[in-house]
Parts: sequence; C-alpha cells; structure tokens
Amino acid sequence: MGLRKKITVVSPCFNEEDNVETCYAAVKAIFDEHLPEYDREHVFVDNASTDRTVEILRGLSETDPSVKVVVNARNFGVFKSTFNGLRYATGDATLLMLPVDLQDPPDLLPEFVKLWEQGYDVVAGARSTREEGFFLRNARHAFYRIVNRLSEFEIEPDVGEFQLVDRKVLDAVLRHRDNYPYIRGIVASVGFKRITRHYTWKERKVGKSKHNYYMMVDQALNAIFAFTKAPMRFCTIVGFLLSVGCILFSLFSVVLYLFDTTIAPRGTTTLIVSLFMLSGIQLLFIGMLGEYITSIQAQVRGGPMVIEKELINISTSETHQRREASAVS
Repeated sequence: MGLRKKITVVSPCFNEEDNVETCYAAVKAIFDEHLPEYDREHVFVDNASTDRTVEILRGLSETDPSVKVVVNARNFGVFKSTFNGLRYATGDATLLMLPVDLQDPPDLLPEFVKLWEQGYDVVAGARSTREEGFFLRNARHAFYRIVNRLSEFEIEPDVGEFQLVDRKVLDAVLRHRDNYPYIRGIVASVGFKRITRHYTWKERKVGKSKHNYYMMVDQALNAIFAFTKAPMRFCTIVGFLLSVGCILFSLFSVVLYLFDTTIAPRGTTTLIVSLFMLSGIQLLFIGMLGEYITSIQAQVRGGPMVIEKELINISTSETHQRREASAVS
C-alpha cells in the first residue's frame, strides 16, 4: 500500500467566532464522508481577532491535531495573511483559500480532488453566479474582465482564490517575493495544466463581511498595477495624443492668424478649460506614478510580510521548512 496523500485547506479569518467552528465541521464532514482515503490538514490564519475566534481555534486544535493555527500580531489583510499561511501547507494538494463564511462551497472539494487526480495541476473555481447585490455583482464582473484584458497572461474571469493546486504549483507560487501578493494573479502567471469549475458564490449567512469598499478598491488597484502595464501605457498614449493635438492646434492658429490678423486673442474661458483639463491629466498621471512608486518602496524596504504572534499545532520542523521557503523566495 502506498502512502496516503494529504489535502491542505487554508482558511483566513478575522473576528469570525460565529463561523470558524462551522467551517471546521463542514470540512471534516466532507473528508470523513467523501475523502476518507486522504489525510486532512486545515490551516486557519487569524488576523489578530478581538473576539473569541482564537479561543475557539485553540480548542479545536487541542482535540484535532490536523488543525493548525497561525495567529498574526495584527491585521495584515486577507491576501498577506493567506499567502503567509500557505507556507505552512504540507499537503500534496492545497485549497488556497476557503473563507470561514463558506460563501465558497466546500462541497466542491471532492470534485476538485478528483480532477486533480486526473492530472490537472490547478482546479480553479469560477464564481459565475453571485448571490449579492446588483452593484457589487456587476462591479466585480467588470473588474475581472478589465484585468483579464489588460494582463499579459490570462486571468480567467470570476476566478478567485478558491482553487486546489498541486504541490509543485504551490512551491512555484511561494517563490514570489511580493509584498502585497495578488494570489489568483500569481497562480495564473506560473502556468501549469488547469481546469475551471463554475459555481454559485453564496450569500453570507452569519455575521458581517470584513471586506469594505475601500479594501475592495485597494485590492483591485493592486491587481491592475501589479499584473498589467496598462496604466503606464495609457499615460504614454494619452500624452502622445495630447502633444500631437497641441501641435496641430498651434499650426492651425498660426495659419488662421496669417489669413485674418483682426482675430482677437482667445477668451479666458478657453484658457481656463485648457488649464484645468491639462492639470487634471497631469494629476492623474502623477497618481499612477505614485501607485508604482509606493509598490516599489514597499518591495525595497523589505521586512516580513506578516508578523506572527503565535503558532498552534505547528511543529519546529514545519517552521524551519517555512523559513527555508521564505529564504529561497
């Protein structure tokens, strides 16, 4: 008999005392019923919760050694904390992110594992249908397609971090030294054989989402500036077109003045409109440059992506393996 394969599930959480136990029970039930031939590893990454989340996770880890917990010193955001948590995944395949609110259905895990066993290195879940409001649903729909159009490689529309990836894919992902990792973009950039499974992204049943509009916009801008050249290319094209337009307008004004010298100078309205238009464009371009400079500064300054406060059920050898992976990356 061969060695049993292990499947790792990574779940980020922040102030989710009403959901962590439900998430744990759902994953355990799926393994017990549909995946009994696989070992289970469930890594919870807590972003310095202020409620009973850590206490509940500590209790789960005491009764179930397959539960591992990474407690951060403060809230570093879902992408940073999840990427850091992936470094503690020891499975042959890893579900990159299963938020504890279970809006991404864990029931798909057996199907994901079956497709992985058929030879697919990445089994990506695509949120083709969303149980959410009209504005957010359409905003997300537009965002995914904009990023996919602007990216140098294909980032499939509606695909998030709900993906099962092979060990070699995870190792390739963890080699990226990104201070603000856009995980779905990194997975798409490394390649490998992949397949997409569409599903319905469910409405949150318990508690309130910790993702506000500011965080969503911040993540969207990070994706655009990290994985596309479009903003700088846009600046170049618009700057060139404005320069050509100004030159043509100047030539037209000179020619017009040669034929009619009685024409009075243009009024203040034209000057004001031109001034505000050009100033607005300049500020837009400076803002784009600022986004890149901010990203460069964060990378150059270095330092740890996440500072951990406590590790639960994580052995010294796993910690050493994680540090080696961080050093190599």
